Amino acid sequence: MIISADRLTKQFRTLRRKEGPLGAIATLFSRDYEIKDAVRDVSFKLDAGELVGYIGPNGAGKSTTIKMLTGILVPTSGTCTVDGIVPWADRQANGRQIGVVFGQRTQLYWDLPLIESFQLLRAIYNVPAATYERNLREFTELLGLDEFIRTPVRQLSLGQRMRGDFAAAMMHEPKVVFLDEPTIGLDVVAKENIRQFIARVNRDRGTTFILTTHDLADIEKLCARIILIDHGRKLYDGSVETIKGRYGRNRTLTADLNCENCDDVRITVPGANVVSREGPRIVIEFDRDAVRADELVVKLAQHYELRDVTIAEPPLEAIIRDIYQHGLGDGSVAARDGLLVTADVETVS
Repeated sequence: MIISADRLTKQFRTLRRKEGPLGAIATLFSRDYEIKDAVRDVSFKLDAGELVGYIGPNGAGKSTTIKMLTGILVPTSGTCTVDGIVPWADRQANGRQIGVVFGQRTQLYWDLPLIESFQLLRAIYNVPAATYERNLREFTELLGLDEFIRTPVRQLSLGQRMRGDFAAAMMHEPKVVFLDEPTIGLDVVAKENIRQFIARVNRDRGTTFILTTHDLADIEKLCARIILIDHGRKLYDGSVETIKGRYGRNRTLTADLNCENCDDVRITVPGANVVSREGPRIVIEFDRDAVRADELVVKLAQHYELRDVTIAEPPLEAIIRDIYQHGLGDGSVAARDGLLVTADVETVS
């Protein structure tokens, strides 16, 4: 186990302001404060080498949690350790074993060529020369840094800068890397390059990654496990496949039929409904707990000639969006490692 968080809670106190000119004066002498729970009783454990998605809507408490794990914030109550170190108690030791990539910020030096930023970071982290040269060669090859490694950072495109940030975060070989919206604003090709880099470093080096993002395609392609947080509380901790199986029961079957008048096509299978039709193409949504896909295909084939059939699982984005809007419904969270984790579920307004 490399990360352990136990009932982490972070409260922020803000002065309750009164309205109007007299209210502004009264506020100067007021001691009326409002307490807000940014994170409340969040607990989880990560094993070394895991690649976990930490997701939630804006204001859910993701960044606050990450700031406590990196030692930037001290929790109001609860505790956590990163490889045995309490982050806020020994920020320097913790900083040497973690890496951070923020999509909207950079740790590179704006006016210096990229290679000189790497050299400065090598000196800051006291990376041995042999380790630095080996990592520089590997990351240059994996991320394609050759073409712009001697260009000042301020002249780099967003995709180039992000590749440089990833190399910089990994140069001192951290045990844990925190990724906050690492692919935001990138084009399709740049996103795929970054995803492949993360997956390879995780696989080959056993680096632990915590990924926070609103792009759930990143989660689906990279993470086997997700932690879902909302209103500062953990709602779900488990596998992507489990949450799909539990909350994504409806699948979609798209069939291209060989028919003269496709408007007359009907489906009478319980648990299946035609949701759209366009020419010879018909789209059927069905509950996989009520009817199997092969049964539905056989039923269609008995009445119509099929040219092509495709079956699609519900995208993770649609499932998570539904959870944000309506909550988990039954108040339970899927099992992880044989244990059922339960949370008090709040409906997202």
